[in-house]
Amino acid sequence: MKSALPKVLHRLAGRSLVQHVLDASAPLEPVRQVVIIGHGAEAVEAALAASGARFVLQMPQLGTGHAVQQAAPALDDTAATTLVLNGDVPLIRTATARALADACSGTKLALLTITLADASGYGRILRDAAGRVTGIVEHKDATAAQREIREIYTGILAAPTTALKRWVDALRCDNVQKEFYLTDIVAMAVAEGVEVVAAQPASETEVLGVNSPVQLAELERRYQREQADTLMEAGVRLADPNRFDLRGTLRCGSDVEIDVNCIFEGTVELGNDVSIGASCVIRNAHVADGAVIHPFTHIDGEAAGVRVGPRARVGPFARLRPGADLGAEVHIGNFVEVKNSTMAAGAKANHLAYLGDAVVGERVNYGAGSITANYDGANKHRTVIGADAHIGSNCVLVAPVTIGEGATIGGGSTIAKDAPAGQLTVARARQITLSRWTRPEKASKK
Repeated sequence: MKSALPKVLHRLAGRSLVQHVLDASAPLEPVRQVVIIGHGAEAVEAALAASGARFVLQMPQLGTGHAVQQAAPALDDTAATTLVLNGDVPLIRTATARALADACSGTKLALLTITLADASGYGRILRDAAGRVTGIVEHKDATAAQREIREIYTGILAAPTTALKRWVDALRCDNVQKEFYLTDIVAMAVAEGVEVVAAQPASETEVLGVNSPVQLAELERRYQREQADTLMEAGVRLADPNRFDLRGTLRCGSDVEIDVNCIFEGTVELGNDVSIGASCVIRNAHVADGAVIHPFTHIDGEAAGVRVGPRARVGPFARLRPGADLGAEVHIGNFVEVKNSTMAAGAKANHLAYLGDAVVGERVNYGAGSITANYDGANKHRTVIGADAHIGSNCVLVAPVTIGEGATIGGGSTIAKDAPAGQLTVARARQITLSRWTRPEKASKK
């Protein structure tokens, strides 16, 4: 990968390659997950610390068989089947992994194979005249005739646990690469009379590995196109499925429209008739029916989430941060930031404003350039703005402070005390004009 980051920690669709593999196998409810680590071992172990997996160090790295040799002592003998997956083959599906484990059923050696138009570089599946699998030959060790075989071994298998331990212990490195090939266990199984069976994935994408930034980018686009196609088949209208990125979970109602270059992360839910403009980034948010998110809007709910109410209008160039909760028909305009604040139905902040740690009532009009000064350098404080209040342009509301219902705050005011309901409050210096004042002149050069 030409990177200091271990290959399996490079990200695809927002998750590391190896996390994709662990997530795909988790629904099988394995007795134990064992991760074999080598290059960048400390970083990989730290990244997967919360997974509950056991870690086994392979050093030096002498091939796939050698890797499983290191893992063998950590395998649980109570598990009838061991499933061997690859940390750099991220898009294996749970259904495929389950089918492979079922094919093994604790008694057979099950290989995941696929037929490719170009099998260069892959181990070839050898079969006898009756079509039974008899072995695997690595590309570098294959004869010219064997290289014509198109059925390849994907590197993924399921084996009886006790037999797998015995087989890998007997592996030898008498090959061109001087490595321990896991594929050699096929011949051992055949010699013992253990049936070798094959299963196939639903698509080639499931078994493609990553060995370069180019391959990572290609696999990302394959994955994203699959997500886009699934959404469109469910009725979502994507302006261009090739310019769409889903890095989490996206649930959509009916008649949802998504323009180009949008990124969805974490958990996002879009209600019916929602429209998402071009180049938006939306993470951990719920957008209710009929809402419109205009182009270049950034919504990041983090852990707290963001809620956009029915028929609300957000953007363009707006930012909603964690805890932003917008009611029905709220308007958030260009260059407005909302954080940890609720805005009741019909409230508007249309230009160049900041609302942090605030409670905003119904139909409030929040003027351009106004901010809630919610942080005193040590603690956050709350601002409460009553229904139907009007906040003039370029105001500073110094929290904690309450603006009463129907109050008007004159433009340019700095409000540090509660403002009464239904009245005009102005806090700024009196305007004066100096009739005899003249502008300074530049000094003449001598």
